[in-house]
Amino acid sequence: MTDKEEIIKKEKKNFRPNVAAIILSSKYPAKCEIFIASRTDITNAWQFPQGGIDEGESTKEALFRELEEEIGTKDVEIIAEYPTWVSYEFPPVIAQKMYPYDGQKQKYYLVKLKKGAKININTEIPEFSEYKFVPTREIYDYITFFKRTVYKQVLKYFKSEGYI
Repeated sequence: MTDKEEIIKKEKKNFRPNVAAIILSSKYPAKCEIFIASRTDITNAWQFPQGGIDEGESTKEALFRELEEEIGTKDVEIIAEYPTWVSYEFPPVIAQKMYPYDGQKQKYYLVKLKKGAKININTEIPEFSEYKFVPTREIYDYITFFKRTVYKQVLKYFKSEGYI
């Protein structure tokens, strides 16, 4: 398939607008550790907090709402924003659950937990069963396969910009 054919194919896909947070611990910049959490609905699938953007909501509003819904706090400071949207397709089994969406287009933010922020994953509708902070080099030991390409792209950018 040519590049042009690949672009046309991707343009016909239905991507869900989504926001994602790369959360640095409150020890940053002295220590660079990134928050990852294990999903409750998919075995051994670790990821960054993320979620859909509601109608009429800005990406920043969605970011803070999703953080509160998923990890029980919006007590973060935005350090940087990835300059463009990135997208990925769902594997078939997840695409069935997420119908009519074929994947997600995401806006990424790099944020830092404020000192004293409390994480609580036992939220009203828990999405995560456990979480941890890991060094950047260990992220890919955990992250689910279909998100790795996007994670590598975004983390590489934030590293090249001197943030991590």
